[in-house]
Amino acid sequence: MEDIEDLLAGSGGGGAPPGFRLPINAVGVNPKYNKNKPRLHDNHLSKTGSLSPKIPGTETIYMKTFGCSHNQSDSEYMAGQLSAFGYALTDNSEEADIWLINTQSAMDTLIAKCKSAKKPLVVAGCVPQGSRDLKELEGVSIVGVQQIDRVVEVVEETLKGHEVRLLHRKKLPALDLPKVRRNKFVEILPINVGCLGACTYCKTKHARGHLGSYTVESLVGRVRTVIADGVKEVWLSSEDTGAYGRDIGVNLPILLNAIVAELPPDGSTMLRIGMTNPPFILEHLKEIAEVLRHPCVYSFLHVPVQSGSDAVLSAMNREYTLSDFRTVVDTLIELVPGMQIATDIICGFPGETDEDFNQTVNLIKEYKFPQVHISQFYPRPGTPAARMKKVPSAVVKKRSRELTSVFEAFTPYLGMEGRVERIWITEIAADGIHLVGHTKGYVQVLVPSTGNMLGTSALVKITSVGRWSVFGEVIKILNQVDDKIASNRRISSQVRQDKCSSCSSQNESSACSNEPDPSACGLECCEGKITLEEGQVSWIDRFAEDINSQNVIGWLLRKRKNQLKGVENDVALGSKKKQEWMGGNMGEWGVVDRALLGGMLVSFLIILALLIHVGFRTLSTK
Repeated sequence: MEDIEDLLAGSGGGGAPPGFRLPINAVGVNPKYNKNKPRLHDNHLSKTGSLSPKIPGTETIYMKTFGCSHNQSDSEYMAGQLSAFGYALTDNSEEADIWLINTQSAMDTLIAKCKSAKKPLVVAGCVPQGSRDLKELEGVSIVGVQQIDRVVEVVEETLKGHEVRLLHRKKLPALDLPKVRRNKFVEILPINVGCLGACTYCKTKHARGHLGSYTVESLVGRVRTVIADGVKEVWLSSEDTGAYGRDIGVNLPILLNAIVAELPPDGSTMLRIGMTNPPFILEHLKEIAEVLRHPCVYSFLHVPVQSGSDAVLSAMNREYTLSDFRTVVDTLIELVPGMQIATDIICGFPGETDEDFNQTVNLIKEYKFPQVHISQFYPRPGTPAARMKKVPSAVVKKRSRELTSVFEAFTPYLGMEGRVERIWITEIAADGIHLVGHTKGYVQVLVPSTGNMLGTSALVKITSVGRWSVFGEVIKILNQVDDKIASNRRISSQVRQDKCSSCSSQNESSACSNEPDPSACGLECCEGKITLEEGQVSWIDRFAEDINSQNVIGWLLRKRKNQLKGVENDVALGSKKKQEWMGGNMGEWGVVDRALLGGMLVSFLIILALLIHVGFRTLSTK
């Protein structure tokens, strides 16, 4: 079926890291969670066996997501749309009226469980998009990776008992769709879909298709929006970040520089660049290194190598050599202080010999990557690699265990104990006792959960190190945001940016540097100027915020504030000028302003006169 209108009649039944994501929170919409809701699905089937009609938007939906950050972002967008339409989201699969599974891997067990529970089912993600004819998907509705903006329609029709398949790509989904983030402090931002590669083992290309990039303007606009929402980390997501823009005449450095320009200079929001394959960043290494050095960008990059053997890389059709990969890693480590690189390895790719595998082991030993994602080759149906002669499964498992042992023997964080680092705290640890933050190099730091530190930045002293993370104690919280003034932070951030620009030549470590420098660009280095410190807003902003937005006085104050915006942004408003304005300098007020103010004064005098008159009459009557 090519569209929602094409419906098939009939029933739709037929070693974890310590960091853990927060429970689902509302972002942009207010998702409903009906924990005490009566279980509607007990009477969901009519006597005829078909799904009984219900009011759209009243059912409860169980969502489960597997796979990469792009898949997670898709789920957040789908959850946002469903919640905005009125559907309740639940983490309890038994109380749900319908299941929605978004997956990038095999899902036989989960689908079987859903069918046995007689639940309507919608499946999304790369697997159903790229393998729509799988036997497991018979009788199941499918929403394609490029059709997530129509998930409400698919859910509605599935609840009616129809099997719906929306798979054909028409255009990129909008970035401003309603969204429910799993972590309200983290925005996963897809910068493009698809890729330019043709790896012989990959099913994602079948699902996501050829490269399709969002425009720089739309992505920058989204970043502005989410920062205003209170997001503290922006993760750029892509099947291949390095290929961004080649289909629309731009490139990754252009995008990165445009986004970095929008980040608050106080370092309250950090940027994390997503996974990139070696071929498309080779020509931009210096520009990317410059961005990674920026104090508001994590010095971290995920660059999958997959194998240390050129013969295997050729069989995979990876379009680079081991030498190319080394160039990427060596250049970034040289140019970016504290650079951390993660990589991927596939063990047992068809044709991999013992010598090929040994080259991979030697590569991992040489660089001692702090993060290596090791997987065993699995033949994806319909891919060229699935037709290649396989390495015996026992050999594949043995190689995977050997490489894992080599990797786990590393102690990448051994020298960090005793150091003071700036971290950004956005997660709750799995133990419920610690919070999870990350250093500028994206090293995971666990700190005791005291007070409301989620969404803040802090200076910590590293007290001990482990294999996967380090532990620290908080010295000072740097960014503690008051919700009442969160909407005004962009104004104060602009003031700080202007202020810091005059100090940059004297002090290169800005207020968002990972190096502890609490006095950077403070009053000491901007002597003689009136400045807005972290969390402050001008008295005009505060007064205007206290006035109802529909009030004429509030409108006048906001209008007057905008007239002064240029002066205030220069942070050079001397006390004399400020006193002149407060004393009633009306020279810049327009005719409409004066008329409105005059009308209000006349109204006030009339009301006062009436009150006096009523008072006198009351006294004379007595």
